[in-house]
This record gives sequence, structure tokens and C-alpha cells, in this order.
Amino acid sequence: MLELLLCSLLTILPDYLYRRYVQGKRIGKEITFYSVWFELRWGITACLILTVGLITVIFYNHPSTTNVTLFFRTVPILPETNGRVAEIFVGNSGPITKGAPIFRLDSSKQEAAVEAARRKIVEVDAQMAVARADVTKAEGQLKEAESARQQTVDELEAKQELYKRNPGNVPFREIERLEVRAQGQLGAIASATAAKQAADERIATLLPAEKASAEAALAQAQVELDKTVVRAGVSGQVEQFALRVGDVVNPLMRPAGVLIPEGAGQRMLQAGFGQIEAQIMKEGMIAEVTCVSKPFTIIPMVVTNVQDYIAAGQFRGGEQLIDPQQVTRPGTLLVYLEPLYKGGLDGVTPGSSCIANAYSNNHDTIVAKDTGFLRGAMLHAVDALALVHALILRLQALVLPFQTLVFSGH
Repeated sequence: MLELLLCSLLTILPDYLYRRYVQGKRIGKEITFYSVWFELRWGITACLILTVGLITVIFYNHPSTTNVTLFFRTVPILPETNGRVAEIFVGNSGPITKGAPIFRLDSSKQEAAVEAARRKIVEVDAQMAVARADVTKAEGQLKEAESARQQTVDELEAKQELYKRNPGNVPFREIERLEVRAQGQLGAIASATAAKQAADERIATLLPAEKASAEAALAQAQVELDKTVVRAGVSGQVEQFALRVGDVVNPLMRPAGVLIPEGAGQRMLQAGFGQIEAQIMKEGMIAEVTCVSKPFTIIPMVVTNVQDYIAAGQFRGGEQLIDPQQVTRPGTLLVYLEPLYKGGLDGVTPGSSCIANAYSNNHDTIVAKDTGFLRGAMLHAVDALALVHALILRLQALVLPFQTLVFSGH
């Protein structure tokens, strides 16, 4: 309607002024309700053509959409393990801080596993004490074997000396017996040495490894025990939490509730523009929005990202071929809008629906050296038409509350 009024000022009004002051025709006399088409046909026709062209230029170069939503992500409240609810710490709805407990599962099994792991560590410590005693025992046996061999060697050397002086004093058989005994005692010394080394290795390697394994088992059991208490990963608001004591929960089942993080939906808007505007939408474009939850307010925005694909074309591979006819609704071009100024989305309720305008800027092309005068003038006119679209958005912001509350059957 605004475009029609503007175009009529350039077409119908000059045509009427010509008829009135040049040809002398008057409204109600020569120009009547029945003759208005015949008298003003040139102005009306030019007005319609100019209006259609103006609307096309405005909506193509300065896109608009009502598919704008302040999306926000929620965190499902789910346990990491199966179990029966033993205790609940929050209500159906309310604020919560990061790390605060939400509910606890029955932990008798996990507590038993933790206790078993602790007892295993105590057992390894006891084995360590026994192993130290074994080392002391092996050291004593080694010293005993060495002393016995030394005694045998000393006796053998003495009898060998006596045998050299007088062979009749010492039987040769006695010397052979001492030599065999000394040789056998070397084996006892080697056995005692090996026993001591085994005890040392058990203390230095085996038992520490067993203790480390027991401590790892304790840590794992403690982790499983900690999983029975479900805590808030972020600060925010708990909603739709209907879990009760005695319920059996499973991470593969539906969530026990949702957690809305603080600041959710305060960062950016997501707008779906028509596919025909894919060549116009660019990062850095200035935009404006007005939202239902914050009426009578225009929020300046900036385009931060333009998705280079359309979600409606997505498909999952399967055993059936995809027929494009199954896509009944054409998809939109997803555009991310962020506030131009800090706190721009304050007061806008997350999930709110909005209306957005984006404005093209051809300044760089206009000031380029290879841009001609006619093209520059045309681009100036295109950029200037953003004022019309901005005015339309402000009219929509004024009408939106009345449309929502009065004319929508509220």
C-alpha cells in the first residue's frame, strides 16, 4: 500500500493536474467515478507498472521475512547409567547452579564395588609387608648358606694341608666328601640368592603393579558411584522435571526433564529468507527486526553468517530413491543475525517470533572507478529505497500488537 501511494504521487497526481489545469476538467463534472479510468488511464497504468517494479526492487534488494525465531538450545537431564531413583533435590521447575545435584540413583551396587576396591588395596599393602619379611628371611638363608660353605671350605683346606704333609693322617675319602659338600653348598647359595631376588622383585615390581591396578579399579568404581548423582552441567533453569522417587530411569529413554542454560537465546536470531535472495544476502549486511515479545521496538542487527545450503534438500541414504516431489514446501535460506550493539536482544523472550528486514549496501560498487554514472545513480536509488522498507517495518511494529491482540481472535 505504501508503495502504491508513493507511485501515485509520481503518476496519477501529475496526470490529474494536467487534466485539471491544462484541459480544465473537474472532479464531479468531466471526471466522475465512471470516467476516472478513461480520464486517468495513463497515470493509473503507469502507477501499477511502477508499483510492481518498485515492490520487486525493494523486496529483492532489501529482503524481508517473517520466519525469524530466537532459537535456543536446551540440555536434557539424563543419567549416564541405569538405576532406580533414590532421592530428588529439585522441584518441577526452578533455577539451579552449575554442579548442583538434581537427583540420585540407588548406589548400593556401586558402593559395594568401591568397598571391594578399597579392600583390595589393603590386601596388597598386607602382601607388601609379608614380602618384606620374605626378603629378610631370604637374606638370612643366604648368609646361612654362605657361612656353611665358608666353614666347609675352611675345613677342606685344613685337611688338604694335613694330607700334603702326611697322607696317612687324613683319609682321601674325607677330602672328597668335603669337596662334594662345598660344591653342593654353592647350589644352596644360588637358591638363596634367587629367593632373595624374587622377593626383591615382588616388592619392587609385582606388588606396586597390583596396587596400581587396585587403585585404578577404586577410581573406576568411584566414578561409577559418582554417576549415580546427576548434577547440572551449567547454571540455568530446570523445567518439566517430573521424576519421582522409585522411578526407573534409562539414558536411552526420554529425558527426566530439560535444563535451559543461562543466557540461552540471547546471542543471535535465525531467519529464513527466500531462495531468490541467495545472491543478495551477504555477511555484514545491516538488518532490523521487531519481535512479538518486545513490541514497538526496532532492534538493529547485522548478518554474521549465511548458510550456503538449504535444509529442505537434505536426505538420508536408504533403500528408496528420493523423489523431489516429496519436498512439498520450498526451503528457506538460513541467515544468522546478531545484535549490532551489546544488549540488543535484552527483553526479547527466547523462542520469540520476529519480523526482519535486511538492507543491501552498494557503496563499494558505487565508488569504484569502473562504475559508470548511470549504474551508480541506479545503485544509489536502490540503496535509497531501503528507507521505504524501513518505514514499512516500523509500521509493522506499530500494527503488530493490535494485529496479535485484536484481529487474530486473541
